[in-house]
Amino acid sequence: MILAHLADVHLGFRQFHRLNASGINQREADVANAFRSAVDGIIEARPDAVLVAGDLFHQVRPTNAAIVFAFRQFHRLREALPGVPIVVIAGNHDTPRSSETGSILRLYEELGVDVALDEARRFVYPALDLSVLAVPHQALRAPDRPVLRPEGGSARQVLMLHGEIAGVYPAELSGATWGGVVLEAEDVHPHDWTYVALGHYHVQREVRPRMWYAGALEYATSNPWGERREEEGQGGQGKGWLLVDLDTGTVASRPVARARRVIDLDPIYGDGLGAAELDRAIRQRLDGIPGGWEDQIVRQVAYNVPRPVARDIDHAGVRAVKAAALHYHLDLRRPLAGAGTGVDPSGRRQPLIEVLRDYLGRRPLPAELDREAFVEAGVALLQAVVREEDA
Repeated sequence: MILAHLADVHLGFRQFHRLNASGINQREADVANAFRSAVDGIIEARPDAVLVAGDLFHQVRPTNAAIVFAFRQFHRLREALPGVPIVVIAGNHDTPRSSETGSILRLYEELGVDVALDEARRFVYPALDLSVLAVPHQALRAPDRPVLRPEGGSARQVLMLHGEIAGVYPAELSGATWGGVVLEAEDVHPHDWTYVALGHYHVQREVRPRMWYAGALEYATSNPWGERREEEGQGGQGKGWLLVDLDTGTVASRPVARARRVIDLDPIYGDGLGAAELDRAIRQRLDGIPGGWEDQIVRQVAYNVPRPVARDIDHAGVRAVKAAALHYHLDLRRPLAGAGTGVDPSGRRQPLIEVLRDYLGRRPLPAELDREAFVEAGVALLQAVVREEDA
């Protein structure tokens, strides 16, 4: 029996300021196209069941366009795969913080989609000899957390939940820092299940045998470059969904078509470089991108760049690159004496202040918070401590 497992679609996610020809935020369109591509692949694969492990939408109150788009994609699935169970759980982005706020996910029940919003629900499909325990984000937050064990006589027992398995996330990205739910792997009783379908972590990863995060379908994050590094650390699977054979335990990654790449260029160290030399180094990095930087998402970090050098670089050239790329982030970081060194998530030694800057730049924040101001406030606090110690 074949199962399609996807998660963290994040329809409605917006980033950067570029609009497409239809006046839609380009990243919002990219996320929608990734979901369409996943639906195309699922229809082609013709699985026996489809599981969506949370965060279908990026926010509790998605736009009308996102709601209608999701409805059309589920309708495509239902028409192409009549009788195939489709199960959706609410993730933390789908879950209202107030009990008075409803959830739009109920709408998709009209298409025959089985939805678990705030309580765990066990769906049984006798024709498939399959039972699915669907555990949404809110159920894991409840004081009386459900017992995560199989029940009934179905030969195939599947657990689907949206949460963080301890030890999977890099420490600085733990969902616990912003209201996520952390479970020990033993709480899930992984050996009792035929398969455990996980959502919430955006990087595709096997946690235990027959226990997987499907990962996100696009880079729906404030730091796509950091997420790309995590993917490379996990073997570089990239974005996609999973096709699971419940009888053999075989799990195959199915990529989705993406409109653009996320590129994190090798850092530049500006020690002793003048403005013209720094310009040349920046241009060399850009010219070395296979296929060019046009319409891509690119970051270039340059360390130890004094303020006068940063002021005198070719800003017109930088603006031209920004106009051609979907997003080009030139991150010029000034020399900071006396701050000491630290170790970043990949194990590389860096100035401590850069480790802090990277951590604050990746940490999930409320939408209304200005990230740049937040990062600079944190850096200023560390600098103040350094000055005190020097004094």
